[in-house]
Amino acid sequence: MPRIALYSLPSFLPSFLPSLISSILAPAIVLLFPTQAMAQSSATRLDDYTPVSAQLLAAPPEQDWLMWRQNYQLGGHSPLDQINRASVTDLQLAWTAELGQGGNMTTPLVHDGVMFIADTGNVLRVLDAGTGEELWQYTHESDNFDGRRIGVALQDDLVIVPHNDLDVVALNVRSGEVLWEHSIQTPDVAPNRGGYYSLRAAPVIADGMVIQGVGATIVPEGGFIVGLDLQTGQEKWRFHTVARPDGPGGNTWNDIPLSERSGGSVWIPGSYDPELNLLYFGSAPTYDTEPLRLDAGIEGHNNDALFTNTTLALRPQTGELVWYYQHLANDQWDLDWVYERQIVELEIDGQMRKVVLTAGKMALYDVLDAASGDYLMSLDLGIQNMIASIDPVTGAKTMAAITTPNAEMGNLLCPYMLGGRNWQSASLDGDNNMLYLPLSEMCMMGGPIGDGGLLSSGVEVSPRPRPDSDGNYGRLQAVNLDTMELAWRHREMAPPGIATLSTDGGLVFTGFLDQSFKAFDAASGDVLWQTDLEHLPSSFPISYAVDGTQYIAVIRGQPSRFIGSLYGIINGLLAEQGKSLKTPTVNPAIMVYSLQ
Repeated sequence: MPRIALYSLPSFLPSFLPSLISSILAPAIVLLFPTQAMAQSSATRLDDYTPVSAQLLAAPPEQDWLMWRQNYQLGGHSPLDQINRASVTDLQLAWTAELGQGGNMTTPLVHDGVMFIADTGNVLRVLDAGTGEELWQYTHESDNFDGRRIGVALQDDLVIVPHNDLDVVALNVRSGEVLWEHSIQTPDVAPNRGGYYSLRAAPVIADGMVIQGVGATIVPEGGFIVGLDLQTGQEKWRFHTVARPDGPGGNTWNDIPLSERSGGSVWIPGSYDPELNLLYFGSAPTYDTEPLRLDAGIEGHNNDALFTNTTLALRPQTGELVWYYQHLANDQWDLDWVYERQIVELEIDGQMRKVVLTAGKMALYDVLDAASGDYLMSLDLGIQNMIASIDPVTGAKTMAAITTPNAEMGNLLCPYMLGGRNWQSASLDGDNNMLYLPLSEMCMMGGPIGDGGLLSSGVEVSPRPRPDSDGNYGRLQAVNLDTMELAWRHREMAPPGIATLSTDGGLVFTGFLDQSFKAFDAASGDVLWQTDLEHLPSSFPISYAVDGTQYIAVIRGQPSRFIGSLYGIINGLLAEQGKSLKTPTVNPAIMVYSLQ
């Protein structure tokens, strides 16, 4: 299998951005910060490590963070409450540890006081979660140095590590010994316009299988999901997220041959319901939009482009497609419904229903029945102006007339193409049915189409403030899922740059592009605590406990392409007001806080 080239910044980004990102990510010597006194000898951490059973994954211990968003439902919520509304003002830095230079979006996992971090440069770091002391590390030998990953997965005595050369490796958690290595094979096709494959998503382990999403950016035949045997790494099944011409949805690509279809990247981990034995994955749109821009008018065909922007419900053992729901057909603006599928029980029309919640870049939530995929309702968080109406029975969305790309004129469209929301996922307090989502309030002048623009239609996009903008581009929005109404919101100049973390201590944590990391009162939205990270926050914050002490962990200084782009664009808008975001001054590190 050929090695994949590093990704280069697309031409549609602002001209100042490459130099900005270069300055953010400039190489530097990184020093290990002092750690607090050890509560337990780090040498015994690995000795005391117990296997992660399927039962533990289904019901994670409150002191652990065993998967990407803490549990199969993707709650991003910790049941710990030692750090709470009353005590959070005493939160202080407990320890930090160096991390590599480069973009990333990783999530630390913690079990039995052992922390696993998928670092940049194809490095896995294993630390004492109570002190930051390194226990061991693994470096994957590859010509592909793209280390951007959401994370790893744990089960038994294995840590499963994906790499962007499409190798998935299973390591022994105590020694780092390679137990198996599987190279995901791809079609013998040449990527278009700098396209590439990737394994940015963390694996999901369910029913004895390692489920891995595969990104395929501008690659013919599109993305896919694979099921690997947990014990051997052998591929058992594959589900293609671009419909095959002779399969379900095959007639939704304007009669384009398979070699000219692309998209459907799966770069966000899926969720899993053990009771229904269903995986829920989202798929991205296609960037090759011009062949789909207009319906070709061929009888028996349309331009919906399945399975892009779709929720897919699959059986973990076989990859069988049980149901699917396309949230947005024929996406001409990269509105991307790939993000987290959260599972929660809600009372709807007087009946308790297990549902799947998900929102694309427009910050518009769709609610689906988890067992059948039936559309139930939508909730618009007030960011977008691109959808004119939603069918109350099917959820089918009618786009506003101004959203059709054309060669004559542009229109003010909201949100900007980076999204009202992006990969910074929401946290979900399932006990109180409250959702907390980080948002950006920004629009774009979209169009006209031409040479050198976004997507294959060449549509131009340039960032603009919202018509009612007061100079605040960031919002943290609370949603009451019992009433399906917006609760409190917190707004400020800089948008949030990372996911939210909520806790049973009545707190919500997130970080902003002004380099702040804050704790909010989950009931009111009041800021109760904050600190200066001195660099852009990155990745997904977590909470865990070791030896009776609760910790909050966040990574700074590894901004992803999205964060670097958003930082540059917001700075450009602020410059018109004579303002700017400060420049980072320190090196990448994981920052871990506790009560002192």
